[in-house]
Amino acid sequence: MNPLRESLRLPHTPEPCTFVIFGASGDLTRRKLMPALYALAAEQRLPGGFSVVGAARSQWNDAQFRERMRAAVAEFSRIPFQSAVWEPFAASLFYLPVEYDDSLHHARLKEMVRTLATQKGTRGNSLFYLATPPSAFLPIIRRLGESGLACPAAVLPEVAASGQGVGPPWARIIVEKPFGRDLASARELDGLLQQVFGEEQVYRIDHYLGKETVQNILVFRFANGIFEPVWNRRYVDHVQITVAESIGVEERGAYYEESGALRDMVQNHLMQLLALVAMEPPAAFGAREVRQEKEKLLRAIRPMSREQAAHMAVRGQYGPGAIAGAAVPGYRQEKGVAPDSRTETFAALRLLIDNWRWAGVPFFLRSGKRLPRRVTEIAVRFRRPPLGLFPETPLDQLESNLFAFRIQPDEGISLRFEAKVPGQELHVRPVNMEFRYGTSFGAAAPEAYETLLLDAMRGDATHFAWSETVETCWALLEPVLEAWAAEAPADFPNYEAGTWGPAAADRLFEGTSCEAAGWRRP
Repeated sequence: MNPLRESLRLPHTPEPCTFVIFGASGDLTRRKLMPALYALAAEQRLPGGFSVVGAARSQWNDAQFRERMRAAVAEFSRIPFQSAVWEPFAASLFYLPVEYDDSLHHARLKEMVRTLATQKGTRGNSLFYLATPPSAFLPIIRRLGESGLACPAAVLPEVAASGQGVGPPWARIIVEKPFGRDLASARELDGLLQQVFGEEQVYRIDHYLGKETVQNILVFRFANGIFEPVWNRRYVDHVQITVAESIGVEERGAYYEESGALRDMVQNHLMQLLALVAMEPPAAFGAREVRQEKEKLLRAIRPMSREQAAHMAVRGQYGPGAIAGAAVPGYRQEKGVAPDSRTETFAALRLLIDNWRWAGVPFFLRSGKRLPRRVTEIAVRFRRPPLGLFPETPLDQLESNLFAFRIQPDEGISLRFEAKVPGQELHVRPVNMEFRYGTSFGAAAPEAYETLLLDAMRGDATHFAWSETVETCWALLEPVLEAWAAEAPADFPNYEAGTWGPAAADRLFEGTSCEAAGWRRP
């Protein structure tokens, strides 16, 4: 056995570190972060000495923090709660009440990190997670810089000087979306991040990039020899990317009023999916190579002016309706929403990519709330055959071949093609070939946050957003934001809850070769 090859097959366990969660009393920590860490502990993925410090405004102590996190794990973890796993894991959980812009509180945090470095052997390695409202990002980052926490050598200078361990101690920061609310604020955030931490220490998390089915897009494209030759403008008619939610804004009405569908979903999730499905093959499967190819693809998207945005972007807002037979209120009746709100709950775009592979192929993106069902899908529709050979089934009745990546739920891949119907006559009908994650591998896939948190501890930034990528996406969407801000929508609400969005979204297909196709109903 080649020892190098064998070592590459072994799972890479991260170095011991202290994981500091700002906003530890919030919903994200309760629903996602702590259940993910518990699952990693249950599967023995966490390093020895791993410690968690919850930092938030709530006046809790260690015991209260542990009890609340225990309840969160029992409710939300994909791995059933087990006392034998929880008890040693809970012993590594600590809590510190903090005001995010208070230098004294950050000094206390520094002392706690230093104490844990000594007691737990973390060598000062620190991973900071901003699970707070975006308004707290800048103050926290500034205080981390001023306190020296962004530089591990300032926490344990004797360790840094001695050279103990496999390398110098490190500090990294994970930033939750939204990465700004427009191009100017994104640049301000990035400027401070790189001033305090440096780009190589910053991990901008988009949980979609941690989903198994999203990561499988690159494997599907570049580990198989039969698909890539037809993955281009010669064979592909158009691509549709859909992120649909059946829920409304729930308890997040106040946040959503400041965001809207374009900022909340399109600028990050959908643009990342677009990059993965359309990018060129990277030279190697490394963070820099993958991110460079994604950035090249996004820069190739044809910019639009404010005037063009009227024809290439559509917005909507849901009114009262029914989901699964149950009546639901309209957006303007939700808690925390203004009765005359102009915030969009649906956004759709038509984009063109000006490069050799995709020139002339439209990419249609849409995302909305209170749509008929929850589904995330990438549908690649191929061109029809150039000639009709079967009189019983005219060419215009043949359905286009279709690849569909189902990211959630029912994760898998579907291929639709035409086949002969059994019988004496030659009739043609579409059939599907299905691959499902749940039945093909016999093992539960990790949650996205499990994958991404472990990657950040390892120092693998492949599935995190780059600063250039964030700014490129904001620059592409800025004309749409400006056009929508300049002209109030006259028809809101313009789609009923439980439908597939406003009728105006169909106009995005007008004047294209795929006008007859319309939106796919996944």
